Parts: sequence; C-alpha cells; structure tokens
Amino acid sequence: MIISTASGKGGTGKTTVAINLALSLGEDVTLLDCDVEEPNAQLFLHPTVTDRTTVSTFIPKIDEELCTACRKCADICRFSAIAVVGQKALVFPELCHSCEGCMEVCEANAISRDFRELGILESGFAGRLKYHGGRLRVGEAMSPPLIKEVRTKENESPTTLIDAPPGTSCPVIAAMKGADFVLLVTEPTPFGLHDLRLAVEAVKVLGIPSGLVINRADLGDESVRKYAASEGLEVLMEIPFERKIAKAYSQGIPIVEMFPEWTEKFQSLYHRIEMITGAEETEK
Repeated sequence: MIISTASGKGGTGKTTVAINLALSLGEDVTLLDCDVEEPNAQLFLHPTVTDRTTVSTFIPKIDEELCTACRKCADICRFSAIAVVGQKALVFPELCHSCEGCMEVCEANAISRDFRELGILESGFAGRLKYHGGRLRVGEAMSPPLIKEVRTKENESPTTLIDAPPGTSCPVIAAMKGADFVLLVTEPTPFGLHDLRLAVEAVKVLGIPSGLVINRADLGDESVRKYAASEGLEVLMEIPFERKIAKAYSQGIPIVEMFPEWTEKFQSLYHRIEMITGAEETEK
C-alpha cells in the first residue's frame, strides 16, 4: 500500500506524521522523502546513506548548421523554452519541461538530446526502515521529475510512505498521484483551514481516498472539524499541542522514540487506513 502524507500548507506536521507512522510499523516499510526542495526526514531518521545518484532530465540541443529556423519547435513548446530569433533557435533550459515535443516536430533532425542536472537521489537505511530521498539542485525550479525518480523506489516494501511537499501545485500532485491513500495533515487555524480546502479539492480531482490528521489539535477553534464533517473527511488522529512533543521535535527526536506509548496510536492510525482502503481484507 502506498500512503502519501500531504498538507495544504507547510509547518502542519506532515513530516512528523510520516516519520512516526513509518517507525511505528517497523520493518517492511519504505519512506520516500519527496519534499525535494527542503527535505528534512533525514534530520529525524539519521539514515545510513548507501547510494547517491545524480538525476538529470532532457533538454534540447540544437545543431545550428542543420536548423532551418522553421519555428515548429518554438510553436509546440507551451513553456517558451525555445525561441527563434532571426535564423537562430535559442534554448532556455530552465523553462524546459522535458516533453521532447520539439524533437518530434523537427523535420531537419536538428535537435538532439542533452541533459540538465536536477539533483540527487539518496538511498539507504534507518534501522530496519528503507529510506529514499531527493535533494533538488540549488536554483533548479523543476522538482516533479526528481520526485518521480524518487517514487520509482516505492515498490521495494509492502508499505510505502511518501512525505509530500507542501502546497497544492505540480510537485504535490507528483507525490500524490497513483497513491492508494492520501493522509492530509492540518492544524485548527484559519490558515490551516484555507489550505486544507485546497488540498481536499486536489485529492478529489485525483480520486484518491483520504483521511485527516489534526496536529496541535487543542489550538484554534472547531472550524476545521466542521469542514471535515461537511466533506465527509474522517478525522483519523489528533495530536495535542504539548510542550514535551514540541521539545522532542526541536531536538530531532521522533515522537514514538521519545514516548513509546504513541507507537500504538500510530499503528491504530495505519489500521484505520487499511479499513478505509480495504487493504486489510485483501491481505486476508
């Protein structure tokens, strides 16, 4: 089963939930840190990295001698990664989305494959837990291709937990699409509610079952719970706003390691997800 832990905004505790859920399940679990722009799962897991792979993506390389300046490559590119000025085609690598459409329409065969480095894929272990995480190159804007590369590791274990990036844009979709369940994490504040609405709408478009975890649950008001009830979004877990939990987090210590009694709570969260998705019956 693939569970993507997501949130409409940053700072809600998405990584906290993903890490503690993974640790509570023990072996046969893979954690994918797909928040490649600001990965922080390693700060809590301290994985032993056994492999680092450079990840690259396609960009067009134009042979000026063969190019006829027909503009077909520029016309097909919806991201303006190619522009024709006079009799010369110019490539803007940072804008390229690697669709390779330019190569398909070039009748002069003037376009060949070149590559741009996106970042690094790190793989290793944190105890019995398998870990894979992406680290986007500084200055790089295209994170979805790197996220997709991290997700190629998602079938290594019976259960895969994905720590998705915050927000509801393309990187988040890349981290949620194809998952069996999306575990939304929010906080009971006006900002948390606003961005939760956006995240719920994104999950609806993808058609993936989802549930809600409310972090710092005793803050704010009841607006998040009322919204969840109106949407039929089940609140699967609540984490209180407690100094001892915040202190453990600030020291980079997972909740289940500092407070072992929380292991059973996160295991119960997983079993509730199994019941919603029907995974428990499938295993039987």
